Amino acid sequence: MRASRPSPCDCPDCLRGTDHPDAQYHRELQVFLATLSNEQRRLYAAVESRRQGRGGVGRVAQIMGLGKQAVAHGRRQLADLLEGKFPHRAPHPVGGRPRTEEKLPAITAALEEMLSNEVAGDPMGGPIWVRSSAKKLAQRLRQKGFPVSPPTVWRLLKRMGFSMKTSIRKRRGVTRDPAARDEQFRYIASQRTAFAEARLPIISVDTKKKELIGNFRNNGRAWCREAPEVSEHGFASEAECVATPYGVYDLTENRGFVVVGLSHNTPEFAVTVIARWWEAEGRVTYPSADEILILADGGGGNGNRCRAWKLKLQELFCDRFGVKVTVCHYPPGCSKYNPVEYKLFSQISINWAGKPLRSLQMMLGYIRGTTTSTGLTVRASLDEGVYKKGLEVPRADMELLNVKQHEVCPQWNYTISPRTPPHAAIPATGTDGQLGATH
Repeated sequence: MRASRPSPCDCPDCLRGTDHPDAQYHRELQVFLATLSNEQRRLYAAVESRRQGRGGVGRVAQIMGLGKQAVAHGRRQLADLLEGKFPHRAPHPVGGRPRTEEKLPAITAALEEMLSNEVAGDPMGGPIWVRSSAKKLAQRLRQKGFPVSPPTVWRLLKRMGFSMKTSIRKRRGVTRDPAARDEQFRYIASQRTAFAEARLPIISVDTKKKELIGNFRNNGRAWCREAPEVSEHGFASEAECVATPYGVYDLTENRGFVVVGLSHNTPEFAVTVIARWWEAEGRVTYPSADEILILADGGGGNGNRCRAWKLKLQELFCDRFGVKVTVCHYPPGCSKYNPVEYKLFSQISINWAGKPLRSLQMMLGYIRGTTTSTGLTVRASLDEGVYKKGLEVPRADMELLNVKQHEVCPQWNYTISPRTPPHAAIPATGTDGQLGATH
């Protein structure tokens, strides 16, 4: 039996630190009691309290560090033993009862598939969570033929690395209609399933936070012999430049494509990156694809209310490549559920955590060197083009777009089809043969 660490004596003299005659006996008694089980300590305390007579329960409880109720319980047990009443204990099966995942090996895969569209978390490596409660997940698992209870689902989630709940700050702009938000999540899941079954590309896009290039502090810690010395302040005026990474994450191939821009985060820049991905990887990986699904946030350069975003998708992608684009936006305040956040950006942040981004080449190197045990690979390049802010799109130009709103949550879901003939001229390509902005 494994011995526990002895606790100090609780008698008044020992608590005052006085060296009384029984101090050595109390220390030896504490060492001896540390080798006993809880039941053995109660029985020994019962024997000593009976020998002490009146007031023995309180004195023994102080010396042994037990509660009076524990000593009284031990006295009742001792009385039963003296009368020949031995407690009946059923033999415990060797190895214990098998766990649910041992009896039902397929339950873990079923739960992971169920959570694939409901996972969110902190991109910087913080807690992760799911939208559905353990009770609802248990109900859905029972519908699939797995007889489990909510506590079992809670335990499985903990073993899979999820936290049951987390505290988040209330964000402004969160949709006031929870039913519409849940309907949008279900619709995104159905679109992902439909495109995956048709073997059509599914990408998740977003802009990572801007980074100062220079000798500045980067959040996180890294293994090193000496901590790198960085500038005391992180002023943008002292930086070599301000880098804006825009990422495209291929959900099917588990591949990332990041373009680091030095200009503004505009809709033109976002669509240019998507077009570069299609030229470099998309049409090679999916040679027969004539339609693509894009998952995006509801704000920024790829916002659902941004006219320029839809205009550039029509001109620079659909008309140029003859590919139909279906866009599904996540509801306001739900950007953490965008797969590019926790599948790509979080891994990049972990890879360069605690390391100053002193140059653009160093930043690109960290992005290209980002890998995971699940097979993630990332391709990165630099875009030195200049993208002007504040592009105004008149209503007349919007009427020329070939955009069709979906019946489900039309404010967040729409499809842009190629125009024949295209109404916009194809932009010139740069020296590398890729789509780019003018300088």
